[in-house]
Amino acid sequence: MLRNKEFRQFAILFSFLTAISVLFGFAINTAAGILSISSAAAFGTAFFIFTRARYKSIARISDQIDIVLHNLDHMDIGESDEGELSILKCEITKMLQRIREQNETLKKEKEHLADSLADIAHQLRTPLTSASLILSLLANNPDENERNAFLRETEELVVRMDWLVTSLLKLSRLDAGIVVFQNGPIDIYNLIDAALRPFLIPLDLHDIDVLIDIPKGMIIKGDSGWLSEAIQNILKNCMESIGEKGKIEIVCIDNPLFSEITIHDSGAGFDKEDLPCLFDRFYRGKKTNAKGYGIGLALCKMIVTRQGGTITAKNHPQGGALFIIRFPK
Repeated sequence: MLRNKEFRQFAILFSFLTAISVLFGFAINTAAGILSISSAAAFGTAFFIFTRARYKSIARISDQIDIVLHNLDHMDIGESDEGELSILKCEITKMLQRIREQNETLKKEKEHLADSLADIAHQLRTPLTSASLILSLLANNPDENERNAFLRETEELVVRMDWLVTSLLKLSRLDAGIVVFQNGPIDIYNLIDAALRPFLIPLDLHDIDVLIDIPKGMIIKGDSGWLSEAIQNILKNCMESIGEKGKIEIVCIDNPLFSEITIHDSGAGFDKEDLPCLFDRFYRGKKTNAKGYGIGLALCKMIVTRQGGTITAKNHPQGGALFIIRFPK
């Protein structure tokens, strides 16, 4: 207690006042002096006992805080009667609980970051290994036709790596919260048209028909550039699933509750065990020959949900995959 400056100041002041009161008491008569001494002693003793008990309680709280600060998973401040210390203990308990929750969150985020970095390294290593192998074959192959085929395959790998790096950068920007989405009116027909434009040649080469049914003048609010990116990722997934000679149907519905965009392909659909994890980052499905990197649909979901929409995926009753994007009114 004597380490406390306020307590030392109070002790000095109390001693000074006690001395004055005793002197005045004895100046009056001996009985008054004895009464002053007795009153001061009783008051001082009661104050000392009460203050000592408070300091012990504060010391226990300090010890518990020190334990938590040293990362020990233990917190037991104890119970106390109602009063200022009880309120203080309650608030400190809340604070310590909050610190523990934040530590758990940070620990999970660090683990997630480590896993993500490992996945990114694996995703980049696969095409780089393939490109390295093709280049070694290219250097030792005199046949012009085979060399041209190797060059085309290498070019495809470079394009895929460029898409992978670009998508990872977009994911990191969304994770960091530095992307500011616009919230302007978007004509759905123009949105779908812009999303389809980069795929017109591949769709024609693979003989894939695209059927579009969009009500005239259907408008939603959002960022057209990012939403076009999301729809392109879905279309890319559908094209990979279809392969050759398939069909993609894009149907839009507008009602007083929501605006809906559905994309249905004629591919094989999803395996039942893959459905809960389709939008998980780096998830590629249970099949060992699964295509893609498990990034496109995860990026798509982030874009849609960050703009107030929802996206789901399931198997269509008539076969194939069905993606549903909704924006509430």
